[in-house]
Amino acid sequence: MRLRDCGWVWEGQGIDPGVAPSIFGAGEGARFFGLSRANFMFHPNSPLAMGKMSWMDEIVCDISKWKFRWPEQGGVAHWVDAKAESVQAEAELVSRLSLQFPNIAGAIHDDARGLLKREGYGAEKYGAISAALKSSNPEMKLWTVVYTHELDDGWRDFLPHVDIVNLWVWKPEEIPALPENLEKCRAIFPGKPVIIGCYLRDYGKAAPVPMEFLQMQFEMTVGFIRDGKAAGFSILGAVLIDGQLEQAEWARDFIATNS
Repeated sequence: MRLRDCGWVWEGQGIDPGVAPSIFGAGEGARFFGLSRANFMFHPNSPLAMGKMSWMDEIVCDISKWKFRWPEQGGVAHWVDAKAESVQAEAELVSRLSLQFPNIAGAIHDDARGLLKREGYGAEKYGAISAALKSSNPEMKLWTVVYTHELDDGWRDFLPHVDIVNLWVWKPEEIPALPENLEKCRAIFPGKPVIIGCYLRDYGKAAPVPMEFLQMQFEMTVGFIRDGKAAGFSILGAVLIDGQLEQAEWARDFIATNS
C-alpha cells in the first residue's frame, strides 16, 4: 500500500506553549504532505469547515471537543469540553453532517483515557457516544486515541465501542520500543485497525522531535503497514509545519518516496 493512500494529517489551529498560529489553514497541511485525509481538530464541526475540505478523500472529526476561550485577564486558551453529554452531542452532529458530506468517515476521541477519568464516566456512556456517532450513518467509525503507556487491561469494557485505535508514543525516546508496543496494542484490541500517530513536536519538552527518532518511527511505520500490522498513520500536524519545518519536509519527502 502506498503511504499517500493511508496517511492522515491533524488539521486546525491548536494553541500550545511555544507554537505560533500556522500559515496553513484547514486542509493545507494535507496538501503539503501530499495526502488527502484529515483529522479535523480544534474548531467547530460545521458545514463551513466540511465544505472547505470537501476535496479530501476522508475526514475524521474531533468530538473531544477542543474549544477556545478568552480568560478575563486577557489572552487565548484552549481547553477540552469532554463532558459525556458534549461528546455525545458532537458525535450526533458528525453523524448528521456525514449525510451532507460523504467524505466524513468518522470521529476521533482525543486523549480518551485521561478525559474519561477527568469527567468520571466509563464504558456505558462511551457506548452511548459510539451509538450517537452511528445514529444517522451506521458506517461511521470511532477513533480512540491510546498512548503506549496506557496499554493495559483497562480497555476491556470499551472494546465493543472502539472501531479504530489511534496509537501514539508520547516520549520520542520510547519510539524504539514501538514494535513491541504495537504487538501489545493488537493483543489488547484484537481485530481493531491501528493507525500509528506520528508527532513532529515533542510536546513534553516543547521542542521538535529529534530527527533520528522521527525517521525511525516513519521507517518502522511503513513496515507495519506493509506487513498488515497497521492500517495507516496520522501526522500531528499542520499547525506544526512552520516551526518544525525540518521534520515536516523530511516526512513529506519520505511519504513521496514510498507512494
